[in-house]
Amino acid sequence: ISRVVVPLACEFNNTDHRTELNGVERLIVRRGQSFTINLHLRSGVYQPGGSALDLTVETGPQPSEQYGTQASFGLTDQINTSCWSAAITSPPGNMVSLSICSPPDAPIGRWRLTLGQGGSVDFVLLYNPWCTGDAVYMDSEEKLREYILAQDGIIYRGGWKYPIPTPWNYGQFEDGILNACLRILDMNPKCLRNPGKDASGRRNPIYVSRVLSAMVNCNDDKGVLLGRWTDDYDGGVSPLSWKGSVEILRNWDTNACQPVRFGQCWVFAAVACSVSRALGIPCRLVTNYNSAHDTNSNLVIERYVDENGQLVQKNYHCWVENWMTRPDLKPGFDGWQVMDPTPQEKSEGVYCCGPIPLKAIKEGELTDKYDAPFVFAEVNADVHTFMKRKDGSTKKIISSVHVGLKISTKSVGSDRREDITHLYKYPEGSDEEREAFTKANHQNKLLQQQDNAGLLIVIKVSTEMRKGCDFDVFAVITNNTPNEKKCRLVFGSRAVSYNGILGENCGFKDLLNVQLAPGEEKRVALRMNYSKYAENLTEDNLIRLAALLLDYGTQEAYLAVRNVVLVNPEIKVRILGEPKENRKLAAEITLQNPLPVPLQNCCFTVEGSNLTGGQVAKGPNQFRVQEVQCGRQARGQGSQNGQAGGYRVQKQARVKTRRTSKKRIEKAGAREKHAG
Repeated sequence: ISRVVVPLACEFNNTDHRTELNGVERLIVRRGQSFTINLHLRSGVYQPGGSALDLTVETGPQPSEQYGTQASFGLTDQINTSCWSAAITSPPGNMVSLSICSPPDAPIGRWRLTLGQGGSVDFVLLYNPWCTGDAVYMDSEEKLREYILAQDGIIYRGGWKYPIPTPWNYGQFEDGILNACLRILDMNPKCLRNPGKDASGRRNPIYVSRVLSAMVNCNDDKGVLLGRWTDDYDGGVSPLSWKGSVEILRNWDTNACQPVRFGQCWVFAAVACSVSRALGIPCRLVTNYNSAHDTNSNLVIERYVDENGQLVQKNYHCWVENWMTRPDLKPGFDGWQVMDPTPQEKSEGVYCCGPIPLKAIKEGELTDKYDAPFVFAEVNADVHTFMKRKDGSTKKIISSVHVGLKISTKSVGSDRREDITHLYKYPEGSDEEREAFTKANHQNKLLQQQDNAGLLIVIKVSTEMRKGCDFDVFAVITNNTPNEKKCRLVFGSRAVSYNGILGENCGFKDLLNVQLAPGEEKRVALRMNYSKYAENLTEDNLIRLAALLLDYGTQEAYLAVRNVVLVNPEIKVRILGEPKENRKLAAEITLQNPLPVPLQNCCFTVEGSNLTGGQVAKGPNQFRVQEVQCGRQARGQGSQNGQAGGYRVQKQARVKTRRTSKKRIEKAGAREKHAG
């Protein structure tokens, strides 16, 4: 019987496999789940048992049955979900519906199905977190909507006392993004060295996650992003200018895999999250406040301050967690795994990190794969602080610097922050914490004694603290001893970037004669003037406060450090009219200027998955705001036809929705407080 393949029912299959947002122009399916193609018989009629059909599937440049990248099979009565199989699902006739299923551990990527002499079909196979036999299976539909299907999210920046939610467009289903993600796999050095073995390895999300950790940065390969942690962004853009992953991945894919300039930790993590979700691995982005960086694996971080109390300390660090089983480890280590694509230290000779189970970090199991000691130190390291004097000598000072605070991620189904610190560490001082430190041989934590000489210093801030205003911050000193104390207080402030690089002075006070009676508490104010700090702030809007107290009697030094975040004004988005699918969507965008000076030559940037095509237009003058006077609002009207993708608008924005449900549109419109 001669045969010919008829249209593949891509819309039906892709919708059934939850890949329709990638488009319905080609077949994109998930492993361990059957899909359907139709055969039109040019002559004859299909009869059960009387017609034979041989099928072959192949992936990669060197397909092999031994490595699971090639399989040959025939028709069976029923689909077998544990291996490649095919069955006829239509009644006898000249139109045959053929159901085909891959095993739940098949390698992901581009496949070709050959149907005897009747032609071939190309399709893309992805991980399937809805399939119980898949290593990335997750048994919560609500969580899968968040960790696979959601194209927008929130990244937490700022400081641990002031977590700042920053919106991000992951855009994993935008045009061209899946191709870019598959190209990332194809360009990784392991694939270039041994493409057959690499194609086989793609069955394993552990392997793929480790590849992504290395390929999102470009330190060892043709990776996606080049990092830059200084203020010099010549040849690229500031990491803070990115609002989503789509433009980054498209730039990399369309420019011969040249690295996109520039990224920092949250950008690396966000791109890794987009790629993981695109490939079918449940993924979430995590922020660790007061993150440590252990360079010599002894779980001790040594920090130095000068005699003005200025300290270099990372404010936060972002990574991702991927969900999968860990059959390579002992039972109990399935679930969320840390994967960090920011290039910090080499692992097996490559700048990558993870995956490592959260449980291994919490329990102090530092021999488990991969990179457990480094991640454990990021959330648990012991910090020793020394004062470096002008003569070069050093002295250990008393300081309560805590590592791994308020570990945060976006909540499932809402814009609230979820604190997941308890998944990484036990409560401080608990028996479980001591047991974990014992396993990790973290002797410094086990032997650490609370050194309290009776003087206490903390930093507090004013409730009137706002960007654009003058405000006070306070060093609060308490003398808990029975003796009078005479001290020197050095109280300073400097602009600082998120990764701890100090900028210019924002205010300073040096008091040589601070006297405290027994039991007395004294508040010392430091005035923060907008005229002083405005010109020194970095894009991170962070100011580091440091108060160093020197006891003349005992020669002990006490340090308090606190970061304050000056929050940018809220941008509000109000949807005008009722959102409808495939109709232009109008929105009003407003911003009130809180500064005592006008804002000049401003523009809004708006980006939304399946709303703006994942692009940011270089808007003409009508999308710009020439000047916003202090205390006034930027508001007006403008429009966009939705064809160019993103837009920069002054007033009213209009975009045409594409393949987006009414519910998703309304959700996007409701995100007023998180507007970009």
